[in-house]
Amino acid sequence: MKRGAIDFIEKPINLNKLLTAIKDSIDKTLAENIPAGKKSLKDEYFIYKKPSGTSPGRKKNIHPEELTGKSPKIERVKDLIDRVAPSEARVLITGQNGTGKELVARMIHERSNRSEGPFVEVNCAAIPSELIESELFGHEKGAFTSAIKQRKGKFEQADGGTLFLDEIGDMSLSAQAKVLRALQENKISRVGSDKDINVNVRFVAATNKNLREEIDKKNFREDLYHRLSVIVIKVPSLSERLEDIPILVESFIDQISKEYGVPPKEITKEALGELKKVNWTGNVRQLRNVMERLLILGQNPISLDDVKNYVSEV
Repeated sequence: MKRGAIDFIEKPINLNKLLTAIKDSIDKTLAENIPAGKKSLKDEYFIYKKPSGTSPGRKKNIHPEELTGKSPKIERVKDLIDRVAPSEARVLITGQNGTGKELVARMIHERSNRSEGPFVEVNCAAIPSELIESELFGHEKGAFTSAIKQRKGKFEQADGGTLFLDEIGDMSLSAQAKVLRALQENKISRVGSDKDINVNVRFVAATNKNLREEIDKKNFREDLYHRLSVIVIKVPSLSERLEDIPILVESFIDQISKEYGVPPKEITKEALGELKKVNWTGNVRQLRNVMERLLILGQNPISLDDVKNYVSEV
């Protein structure tokens, strides 16, 4: 970092974090090379609009990636995002893997009064239980064997912005206790220190587990659940909004074609009908993978036979 690196990625690699880091590095490079008087990078990458209830002339930046679909269930999610984002309320996002919980969290942040602050994500399931407290709260030099220098945790990094605790149902009970204290007092202490540090953070959490059942199993603290679930947003599975598949398919074809630098392909009505019959256990994420495969291997237009030949392989 001292020699000029913009960021670094810790193992295990989180694909979303990797893509975000790549985009941020591109943004930074472009920002440093925009001629004076030209359109700013923010104007290029963000869509501006004035949300309801804000003062005239105030602009808010909206992340270009939005929830795609027009089904009643996804429209309800969008409505909840618009209503809860301007507040400071804590939000618990529930739903199966691949439904777009992280996207919901990012939309809440981008539409909030903290949108200019950091959005910091913690994948609680990807961090070993013995390291989660250091990851969240930071540590002092010498706090444990490998602590060769002081390190700020995610809470401090998110100060003034939003902390997204993804897969919070996988967090250890000891870490839950410290998170609860931070929620109650807006204070944390680094591992190996007794000094309190004030933090100003909005909390958004997500889980694919039934936290009520986890509470009954003594795997999750009930008091923490009630602190986090001021607002609960359930993201529907793809099987609950099959009518959105044509819209999602069109969106993915456009996105992937641009990423690969190739012309987009058409898709037949029969192929779309077959896609609606698939058991989408991986939800929207699985559908995107399927469309990537069909764009690479399928004909133009993508046919019913293409879907039958390639969908089962994903």
